[in-house]
Amino acid sequence: MNKNYLLVYSEQLATDIEELCTNLKAPTNTIFQLRKSSTSIYANICEAQYAQSKADMLSKFSISLKECNETEGWLKLLFNSKVIDEKTFKDYRNLCGRIRRLLISSCKTLKDQL
Repeated sequence: MNKNYLLVYSEQLATDIEELCTNLKAPTNTIFQLRKSSTSIYANICEAQYAQSKADMLSKFSISLKECNETEGWLKLLFNSKVIDEKTFKDYRNLCGRIRRLLISSCKTLKDQL
């Protein structure tokens, strides 16, 4: 059985960011938004596994793609504010990038099938 890398990577991101947020000294709203966007990526990818149609799956993946971009934005804000170091920022940004590329490819495939 093939491994579903979207699920694997999005679960890893959500879990890792949850752990990161418990140790951050940053404004509560920023931490809340980062947690919300990263867990939304995972939740929508999970939901897409049992989509009612290809259009529904495309919708869930599209939401995940937007949330992935938002997560990167919050991470960049934390890096620019010196709340997280460069290595932490790059590690999470790279994971978001992997997820984003898989989502873009999946969305393109689904659009071609509609």
